[in-house]
Amino acid sequence: MAKPSRNDKRKTRHERVRQSLVGTPEKPRLCIYRSSKNISAQVIDDTKGHTLAAASTLDKEIKEKAKYGGNKEAAKLVGTLIGQRATAKGIKQVAFDRGGFLYHGRVKELADGARGAGLEF
Repeated sequence: MAKPSRNDKRKTRHERVRQSLVGTPEKPRLCIYRSSKNISAQVIDDTKGHTLAAASTLDKEIKEKAKYGGNKEAAKLVGTLIGQRATAKGIKQVAFDRGGFLYHGRVKELADGARGAGLEF
């Protein structure tokens, strides 16, 4: 039997957390996805299945400011952008879904950027 990969372990953690974490219209879910070169965030209402706001290092505004999307500086920019877009739509509180990733490094910087832009979790 093959040893589970790091990504398989992350997916298992993510599935376990998602059993109890649900985004509602009052408190949508801030979902993070991190790859080796980019990071993205979405604010999702799970009752309707709609994405209310999204930001990524692939956005034009972030590409102009950050040369590389896989570092902490780019993650902080994504966090502030998702925070601004969510507060512009009247969202103040979110449930933080780190997607099975450890709360460290880029994920932490994104969360700090979102908190700095006015989101509460």
